[in-house]
Amino acid sequence: MTALIIVEHDNAALKDATLATVTAAKAFGEVHALVAGSGCAAVADAAAKIEGVSKVLLADDAAYAHPLAEELANLAISLAGSYDAIIAPATTTGKNFAPRVAAALDVAQISDILEVIDTDTFKRPIYAGNAIATVKSSDAKKVITVRGTAFAKAAATGGSASVEKVGAAEKTGKSSFVGAELSKSDRPELTSAKIIVSGGRGMGSGDNFVLIDAVADKLGAAVGASRAAVDAGFVPNDYQVGQTGKIVAPELYVAVGISGAIQHLAGMKDSKIIVAINKDEEAPIFQVADFGLVADLFEALPALEKAL
Repeated sequence: MTALIIVEHDNAALKDATLATVTAAKAFGEVHALVAGSGCAAVADAAAKIEGVSKVLLADDAAYAHPLAEELANLAISLAGSYDAIIAPATTTGKNFAPRVAAALDVAQISDILEVIDTDTFKRPIYAGNAIATVKSSDAKKVITVRGTAFAKAAATGGSASVEKVGAAEKTGKSSFVGAELSKSDRPELTSAKIIVSGGRGMGSGDNFVLIDAVADKLGAAVGASRAAVDAGFVPNDYQVGQTGKIVAPELYVAVGISGAIQHLAGMKDSKIIVAINKDEEAPIFQVADFGLVADLFEALPALEKAL
């Protein structure tokens, strides 16, 4: 059997979610990787070095300069005939185009898998991760998204795959890239950070996030937020951790002023060590925390920053 993984990248470097996806795809046997982008030859070269990848397909075309769901799905569909599985990371991009591929192939998508039992059977979270479902698919071709935090990352070096150029698929013209407003930071990206400090509604305002920033700077950490903090406009939505945000599993997760709603816990409860700071001793976050501090965050954070 052969699986085709969709490499996630920014046209310059591939993202860590790809490495976890390769690990999941190895269960199908041979692994090929699709790099679709514009001016992305360096990404294809990096993908060819991933241990476990035997071939890289490079679709270098202006249509793929930005991962528009319609164009990327069309490309994956055009290549699907040779593969037993199409596998993508369960990121914003993967969740955007993979369902289109599944619908076009008339198969049921298997989303956000945590484990591959065999090539037909998988484990995935349901009810915001409060239960784990074992699902079996009889579809001849599988379309799968992979939760990157559930699989070990494949080695980024050691492979020697060939790189084969493929033509662009027929353009749909249904959407076009207009622009992007991205927050710029010298801190690590949330999904790859080893330490994350997140703030919730208890921060009170966006201005108070300077307290989070000060601690994060001392720890070399990324800054995250709960959905409540994002919805309140305290921070941009790319800070959001949770079921409807980013799924993270750092070595250390510090939750400040976060009550611990189910949708937030679904995004961070796989963290190795969880520290909670909240003045409400009954907050649900303490049920999953390894260490908890019942205190006023406006006193605790400056004291922590000073101690660091």
